[in-house]
Amino acid sequence: MVAMHPRPLFALVASILCAAPALAQDRPKILLTGYWPPTNNMLRPWSQNPAQNTTGWIGANWEGRGYDIVSYFPEFPGGTGTNPKGNGDLEVDYQDTAADFQRITYETKPVAIITFSRANTSIGWELEPAAQRFRFQGEPQHPTRTIPYYTQDYTGNRYPTDTPIAAEPLGNVRNNSLPMNLIVSSVAATVPSSQSQPFIQTYNPNTPDTFDYGGGFLSGYISYLGMWYKDLNSGPAMSNTPCYAAGHIHVGQSMSLSAATLSTQATLRALTGYLDTTIVPAPGAFALVAFGAVAAARRRR
Repeated sequence: MVAMHPRPLFALVASILCAAPALAQDRPKILLTGYWPPTNNMLRPWSQNPAQNTTGWIGANWEGRGYDIVSYFPEFPGGTGTNPKGNGDLEVDYQDTAADFQRITYETKPVAIITFSRANTSIGWELEPAAQRFRFQGEPQHPTRTIPYYTQDYTGNRYPTDTPIAAEPLGNVRNNSLPMNLIVSSVAATVPSSQSQPFIQTYNPNTPDTFDYGGGFLSGYISYLGMWYKDLNSGPAMSNTPCYAAGHIHVGQSMSLSAATLSTQATLRALTGYLDTTIVPAPGAFALVAFGAVAAARRRR
């Protein structure tokens, strides 16, 4: 066997090592979305939009965990009382949310998605275990179940119409694939119970009509979008941009911004740890494998 010259081998190894920074710039992304306060404000540090985050994006390789965290949410100048729809990305509007969600997921190709919205609890950090495709206006009722209509939004066409989930069967249920128990434990260990109360909403799939699936408004709508996207990009139909987990969290309407931000951080720590140990290859693993293959090849010579 012809021996490999050390200079070409060195050059190959050097090229792999030099590629490592480029690989680091292609870290897997976790997508966070919000609606009404406090969910938009608590996600602000992870926004890459300088108009929404004047202090600078903190999501690049967040806490050295190997993931980039990105967030998108609307703004409410004048408050939600006078401007409940909001302005910007993911306005509280079916058509705007559908278009923005498709654009954002296409651009970010997230490995995980957490959608947030405001709850009617006080300080709840409420994980929704499932989402449902509710009933469109004029759509016949389900033959064996009772499926509510989507609730009207604020302007223009006030119901979902030409949406990415229009082809989904009426009453179809998709499940939260976030590590819900880990998230509850992480938030409880991080934030005092007087400020944030994490829990998983009770759900029995054997009695589907007894659960509200996050409600038939924009909360339940984007909740379904996130879980639908994950299911389309995982399992047997795994795409070249896989998504491994998605779910919705309802945030108490009276939770302070500091408590909501700490709860978000605790949630992300639980999620990234789960992704590390179960499904997502460690960032940069390809470079290490390639280097090991080169070293092994040299030893064989």
